[in-house]
Amino acid sequence: MNTTIEERKEKALELMQKLNIYKPYIEGFNKNNEVCYFERFAGFWAWQDEELNNKIKEIEEKYNCTVYAVTHELTEFGELYDMLIVTDYKEEWNDLIYRGTQKGFYAYSYCWNKDDDFCSEFGTILLQSEFGGIRRVG
Repeated sequence: MNTTIEERKEKALELMQKLNIYKPYIEGFNKNNEVCYFERFAGFWAWQDEELNNKIKEIEEKYNCTVYAVTHELTEFGELYDMLIVTDYKEEWNDLIYRGTQKGFYAYSYCWNKDDDFCSEFGTILLQSEFGGIRRVG
């Protein structure tokens, strides 16, 4: 184990601020470890969706990472939940989020394909950040 939960949480808070996420969602994560998921910029607490909440815990335990935000999309290849994570390896932290396009950020995530779990994987996604929320655009 390379990092502690507290170290990953501090990095997650920094990344949430970089993405300009709505302050009450950042505070909920900071004070109560509550993760927010976003649908087209609108935010909802992950604990409101028991299946998603359980999947977040499963991913965190299995990969020793911290999930700090999630996007939700319906695509032609399945229902996706993109879990933005802070990995256990500090040497990767500078690449977890970086500015891509004028309106976008590249973010490292675990993409859970709810319809076909075999197609779930880690990767980089393109996010748009507006109105205190985020959404996947690529």
